[in-house]
Amino acid sequence: MSVTRREVLAAGAASAAAALAPTTAGAAARPTATTGGRPPAQAGDLQPYASYWYPDSLPDGSPGPGIVWRSLASWTPGRDPDLTFNRATVPLAPRFTPLPANPTARAGQARISALAAFATTSGNPSQGSATADSYALTHWAYLDELVFWGGSSGEGLILAPNAPVVDAAHRNGVPVLGTVFLPPAAYGGRLLWTRELVRRGADGGFPLADKLIEVARAYGFDGWFVNAETGGGDARLGADMRDFVAYLRTRGTGLRVTWYDAMAVSGDVAWQNELNDANAPFFRAADTMFLNFGWDRSRLVASGERARGMGRGPYELWAGIDVEAAGWDTRVDWDALVPAGAPHTASFGFYRPEWTWKSAPSGERSPGAFHARDDRFWSGHALDPARPGDAGPWRAPAASVADRSTLTALPFATTFNTGHGLGWYEEGRRTGEAAWNHLGLQDRLPGRRWVIHTAGARPAVGFDFADAWRGGSSLLVEGTLGDPATIELFTARLPLPRTAVVRLAHRAGPGSAAVRVELAVALEEERPYRFSYVPAGTLRGDGSGWSTATLRLGALPAGRDGRTVRALGVRLTAPDGGAVRWRLGGLAVRDAPSAAPGRPGGTAVTAAARTADGGAALRVAWTPPPSRPGAPPVRHYELHQVLPGGARRFLGGTCGHAYYVPALRRTADEAATRVEVRAVDELYTASAPARVTYRW
Repeated sequence: MSVTRREVLAAGAASAAAALAPTTAGAAARPTATTGGRPPAQAGDLQPYASYWYPDSLPDGSPGPGIVWRSLASWTPGRDPDLTFNRATVPLAPRFTPLPANPTARAGQARISALAAFATTSGNPSQGSATADSYALTHWAYLDELVFWGGSSGEGLILAPNAPVVDAAHRNGVPVLGTVFLPPAAYGGRLLWTRELVRRGADGGFPLADKLIEVARAYGFDGWFVNAETGGGDARLGADMRDFVAYLRTRGTGLRVTWYDAMAVSGDVAWQNELNDANAPFFRAADTMFLNFGWDRSRLVASGERARGMGRGPYELWAGIDVEAAGWDTRVDWDALVPAGAPHTASFGFYRPEWTWKSAPSGERSPGAFHARDDRFWSGHALDPARPGDAGPWRAPAASVADRSTLTALPFATTFNTGHGLGWYEEGRRTGEAAWNHLGLQDRLPGRRWVIHTAGARPAVGFDFADAWRGGSSLLVEGTLGDPATIELFTARLPLPRTAVVRLAHRAGPGSAAVRVELAVALEEERPYRFSYVPAGTLRGDGSGWSTATLRLGALPAGRDGRTVRALGVRLTAPDGGAVRWRLGGLAVRDAPSAAPGRPGGTAVTAAARTADGGAALRVAWTPPPSRPGAPPVRHYELHQVLPGGARRFLGGTCGHAYYVPALRRTADEAATRVEVRAVDELYTASAPARVTYRW
């Protein structure tokens, strides 16, 4: 890694807190929230954030605004006041690889790891925040691993991922790793911290490795990315680090460990840009290794041969691709990494793909503009994974890497909610006026953006935030349809019993030409898919609002693979011609009807404080519904404020069992405000409410 690259990486980590520090009043020292009815003095003190630590010793001086210095050595779950807000609850979903969307994408070869920073180390809210301007990652289909990137000498070196990111990733079958970052001495790194991290216990073990395992288990994420870049070590330190990594991997059964190509076995820092004698012991100790960015064709080929000689595979090596500065204009020797006429030589290691969010010009900061940029990064300039070629230097992941899916069981439902929005909708009615983000509420979304079959002009397809059936967004299709257009939405392996029912929520926008809608169902694994079409009605842009259609699929003939859905989509036709503007707000596939989930229990306000504008900040907690036969599993929980007259205002949602309400607004000088918590299942059926009252 060059000096310039070193300066960019370390300076960015050191200055991140100053650039993006939270501005919440009172956040300079976030003390433990009291829970006995005595609120803290500052509402900002209640805001939970993702946890971060130093190994043991703290820096000299005092932390900057919004930063709390903590020691991992002294952390215990029982004394972690924010654990319930940071604990992920969605299990890691199994997934499969369908036939690739194009001839050049390959299954079983190159995979993708991404190192992404969602905020500064000290500035990752535990449960989203009141803005839609966020990195709402949705292209999980191409990822094999996500690293929750962070760490700096001024904030903390060890960063645990927040629950929304983990829950969203797990819903799509992607494991998430926390970060251990030991920075260069030039940017505040201390060799003492490296030595503390790998300090052995009396039994020869590694107490801080045990702590890292305990953190991952308690928080519900999948392992650690270890990045040791503090120079000046010796061979003894290198051996201790190698043994530490091996211990972390073997003792943390089921957890993953990725090693970054920085420290060498000499104990000093020497980026190799390949797998060789200097770093092979670390690769052997870890599950995978992220190669530094200076690789070339010969180094990758030699690295793959060496990996095979160690009984490992070349795709356990992530070839670093730094896209932080230039995104899709980054120059990469793609033919060295994913050659067209030979097996791929290694996997992708994207560094900072959130470039699609952070680099957006001021006029392109809307959620819809972000997703258009992100789709281009992952799918290619043409926004069609079936034809992902680009004229410029960028070779989008969809061109080389096979996508994957978790749609394997009924019921399945989506409302095309991307995990952020300009408001909140429930059955087409806006119940939340504020902008928001919370990735844990994100739906499973189409993995291929966007495969469209038509003999005419291709319509524009994308996520839109001006209207929704549920959540914060819907799928918008607009354009002149001279010929029918079939839009592939989901690859699947869903069982299709004779009693299967599909429900669509959709509408034609004002001024839209009439649009005939059909559900497209493929029952055989082939490319292109051979769809059967089920009529879902003809809609007109007459201002009539949302429509729901219930379709029965029992009459569909079985395919060669039996009654298993392999792909789902829609076919749109403009029978009278003209431009259509059609939204799909919900798609649900179920077998038999099920009961609503049970009511949450034990609901209580565990801490509260008044805000400067006369409102209140609350911590609310509850227990899961009691287990009972036939009750569906809970997908997430939603909180509402009950207004005078009985209307409800959406406050937020989470997959966990506690939620921070940053701004409860008093209505009409009421003496008390009622808050309701509901459990919501996979079909978005809500339970009866559990109620708690906050007295003003």
